[in-house]
Amino acid sequence: MHPSEALNTKQPATGLHPARFLLMLMMVSVFMIFAAYTSAYIVRRNEGNWLEFSLPAGFLITTFIIALSSGTMQWAWLAARKDNLAQVRLALSITLALGVAFLIGQWVMWGQLVDQRIFFAGVDANPSGSFLYVLTGVHGFHLITGLIFLLVVLRKSFQYQVHSRQMLSIGNVTIYWHFLGALWLYLYLFLLLNH
Repeated sequence: MHPSEALNTKQPATGLHPARFLLMLMMVSVFMIFAAYTSAYIVRRNEGNWLEFSLPAGFLITTFIIALSSGTMQWAWLAARKDNLAQVRLALSITLALGVAFLIGQWVMWGQLVDQRIFFAGVDANPSGSFLYVLTGVHGFHLITGLIFLLVVLRKSFQYQVHSRQMLSIGNVTIYWHFLGALWLYLYLFLLLNH
């Protein structure tokens, strides 16, 4: 083998595709952001002037929706491994719809918080409500990025670029989507235990 050919066959030092490595770095960064927010939440709560209130019950419904979407995302990935493009497209479309439903549900929950006079800012605001809006809002923002990623992979599936020999994009979006679901579960449990 020629030395130049040997150079071309070397894998990255991490053993990961660069896109997968960047995804992992991004997820670690996002997790660190939420770890900082939840730590700040605990510190601020212990300082006093903290309004105790019940979480809207609808958060349980949105938790169920995002858990279900994780299942449909896994279905899409498994279908891609079997080269079943019809199922890939269907499962990705359902995941997309469930992601939108989750965001709509979160918006409705914000409305219920306002009805309870729990505000993000202003003279009637309390840090407990502000933290809740920030935690759910920043998660919602990342879920929107996940929906954009899903749309890109769905478009690729219609261009026959998602199948058993091209699993990188659907693999990445599956990992990211499961991460967002796990992150929401962490936030929901954290909020339940601290309210």
